[in-house]
Amino acid sequence: MISGSGGGQDDGMEFTAESLGAVLREACETAQLDPDGAELLRLGSNAVYRLSTSPIIVRVARDPDVLEEMERAVRVARWLEAEDLPATRVPAGVTQPLVVGGLVVTLWESVQEREEYATVGELADLLRRLHWLEEPESLRLPYFDPFAKLSRSLRQMSGVTEEDRTFLEDRAAKLNKDYDRLDFILPFGMIHGDASIGNVLRHRDGHAVLIDLDGFALAPREWDLIQTAMFYDRYGWHTKAEYAEFVHRYGFDLMNWPGYETLADLRELMMVAWLGHQVAASERSAAEFARRVRSLRTGEGRDAWGPF
Repeated sequence: MISGSGGGQDDGMEFTAESLGAVLREACETAQLDPDGAELLRLGSNAVYRLSTSPIIVRVARDPDVLEEMERAVRVARWLEAEDLPATRVPAGVTQPLVVGGLVVTLWESVQEREEYATVGELADLLRRLHWLEEPESLRLPYFDPFAKLSRSLRQMSGVTEEDRTFLEDRAAKLNKDYDRLDFILPFGMIHGDASIGNVLRHRDGHAVLIDLDGFALAPREWDLIQTAMFYDRYGWHTKAEYAEFVHRYGFDLMNWPGYETLADLRELMMVAWLGHQVAASERSAAEFARRVRSLRTGEGRDAWGPF
């Protein structure tokens, strides 16, 4: 880890394209890269830039407390490269994460010049390969605690009514009891942690790669299958044929497991809470959040949810 200017995030510093320009420049200077002409791809929980002068993606985290998490993501990336598992890579010879102005910055090799998602079948192949690997202790992966993550996410919601907040917290408390009674049947071990079609991209040479390595942890493997099943079953974001291909290539149909509905309810609540962070800043997010909470209350209308 390298510390840049300042030991902590500047008081009152806004997480905007304008304020992050200096952070990008200093990070690139430290890594001996040229930031001129960098393109801001997205500005959310991370500011993500694509450099124009080299095939590098720069990520600046909004949360200054993710240093340990990003150190682990870099370790995971280097280990996956050594294991020859197709995943996003970190540039050789760059010591990272960087800390610039109190913000955590990481650098990644770009997969290709435009974002192109792979298929759910290819996601299944990558997950099957990943779940066969035995992680070394040197990765120091944490145990996945979904309720610690959910509780933190619920606390971080802003612009949400107290009525909605209480409803979501009560739902979380009930699911905590249901989750404790689950009997997982897949082996416990390393998971990606956010395995969905949104985190498997097409590389410029044609093969599929896993991205977003921040959530690697130790947990029941069912966690890496739940989103694909839900996206098909509850929201219609995948077709029946796509889900059948996923099941065939992974070798297990999570929807036949008795705990499926509870795990889906929990993962769904985590999705809704995450969206609750953006209610105050985005009318589109506020409308989608309201739609989803109404759906949780009534049990109807999930097929109208929009992907975020």
